[in-house]
Amino acid sequence: MKFLILIAVVLLNLELKAQVPPVFGVDLQSKIQKDELSRYYLAPQRIVWQSDNSGKKIVHPEILLNKGDGQAWFGIKKENVCSITNETGDSTGLVLDFGKEIQGGIQITTSSSNRVTRKVRIRFGESVSETMSRVIGDGTTGKEGGATNHHAMRDFVVVLPGYGTLEVGKSGFRFVRIDLVDPDCSIAIKEIRAVATLRDIPYLGSFSCNDERLNQIWLTGAYTVHLNMQDYLWDGIKRDHMVWIGDMHPEVMTINMVFGNQNIVPKSLDFVRDHTPLPAWMNGISAYSMWWVVMQYDWYYYQGNLEYLKQQKSYLLALLDLLTTKVDSSGKENLNGFGMRFLDWPSSGNKQGVHAGLQALMVMTFEKGAELCSFLNEDQKALVYRQLSAKMKGYIPDPNGCKQAASLMSLAGIISPVKANDEVISVGGAKNFSTFYGYYMLQAQAKAGAYQAAIDNIRQFWGAMLDLGATTFWEDFNLDWTINAARIDEVVPPGKKDIHRDYGAYSYIGLRHSLCHGWSSGPTTWLSQYVLGIQVAEPGCKTLRIEPHLGDLKWAKGTFPTPFGLVTVSHLKNSDGTIKSVIDAPKGVHIIQSK
Repeated sequence: MKFLILIAVVLLNLELKAQVPPVFGVDLQSKIQKDELSRYYLAPQRIVWQSDNSGKKIVHPEILLNKGDGQAWFGIKKENVCSITNETGDSTGLVLDFGKEIQGGIQITTSSSNRVTRKVRIRFGESVSETMSRVIGDGTTGKEGGATNHHAMRDFVVVLPGYGTLEVGKSGFRFVRIDLVDPDCSIAIKEIRAVATLRDIPYLGSFSCNDERLNQIWLTGAYTVHLNMQDYLWDGIKRDHMVWIGDMHPEVMTINMVFGNQNIVPKSLDFVRDHTPLPAWMNGISAYSMWWVVMQYDWYYYQGNLEYLKQQKSYLLALLDLLTTKVDSSGKENLNGFGMRFLDWPSSGNKQGVHAGLQALMVMTFEKGAELCSFLNEDQKALVYRQLSAKMKGYIPDPNGCKQAASLMSLAGIISPVKANDEVISVGGAKNFSTFYGYYMLQAQAKAGAYQAAIDNIRQFWGAMLDLGATTFWEDFNLDWTINAARIDEVVPPGKKDIHRDYGAYSYIGLRHSLCHGWSSGPTTWLSQYVLGIQVAEPGCKTLRIEPHLGDLKWAKGTFPTPFGLVTVSHLKNSDGTIKSVIDAPKGVHIIQSK
């Protein structure tokens, strides 16, 4: 047996060494990492705008729409390149649309007729408006509505080689503006390609129904998270190249429903854990440390990796014990002191609502933490946390009209789901919904049995972003912003509101606002959980409960990834309102079907 183990170790080492190109040498093996991402090249889909339409200063711009090869070459005819010319005082340029938001950069190849270097200004934009910002971002909110270069360079000047290729950029964008900077000169460009970096992973989960708007919303949420699965699980691809652990929860749930077991989740959970020695709060926010516990619970329930859960035991118990010291004798949360009191940005000004939300989140954390302790054979600890959770439920704060707080209070069992929905969440429909906490608002509505209202809110709130040209969901959104607003994929016409430049708050004022934020993907998970009706009832998906709620839909179908393979469901509404379901599950998955 020992011999077989030795052989296995030797073979593993040989395999690892073989992954290192021989030119690097064995000595560099420990210094080399292979990129987890794949690269894709995209040609521009259209020219949105150009500074000169006379045909004199920008010649043959249509050449840039061709599929390129990234290789400079000699002897290319003038009619096969795009030439851009500056005269005195000019800054000649154009805006390209790559058709869909991506994460990455661009590759510019100049022609052999361009034998000298030239300076160009490059502006990446999640909207056309962002490419038009007049002042290079200075690290603040930007002058005159300009975007910033926080986290990623999106506005900068580079030098292009003479008949060569330059690749620059690591940001989120759909549009790129390129302006010739040098005065009284020309440049000949053979091609421009976007370089998208993306994890090459299949969309195992799926959703479709007879409402194409909902289908597009589901897919857009999935794609938004997919883009943010970069080196780690990021919050945003233009701004916030960071592991914000609380913001990750909707992303992790989307990954569970769409992509299945992906190592980027434990990698990111462990990164923040290892960078947050107790008693510090993760990301400096007490709620975010609690979300870490919730995610450990959800990840274990969906993926069933007990060995990974065991690795969290010492930190998990120490964190839960720390949280027990933040509850007073009446069962009221007392998270004051160090750390930020925070749910999400739109609720930040409602201090009473934040307090009510933190109370509920602590209850949820202790309950889920207690269940994790049971799996870890820490029954005494589990009892302590359950007792404290029960005590905290005896203190019922007023949500103060805060939909975020009311949703958490409903999910925590502090107030009745119907009361939370009727008195707070449903008031005004999708008005005052939140991109981040919208997922929990939808969950709370489902708990109250208000499935149709939730479906309508998804159509109205997230669908409105699609109506404005979005291909990914945004950091924040308010339905009031849509009044007289121009689409993000066009130059803002006179008299129209610029929805990107004119709005935003807190840390995302104006063009600093991210238009691809993974925390906004909640409808993707919700539609799979409640319309398809897929609920995990036992860790590792060993038991699933299937309980569809079609609302006004005629049919819905989809797939769901489990550690045992794909589950396929199909639901058809009969004329009498009953639902006929066809369910196919792999061996090892027990299905409990609702009547």
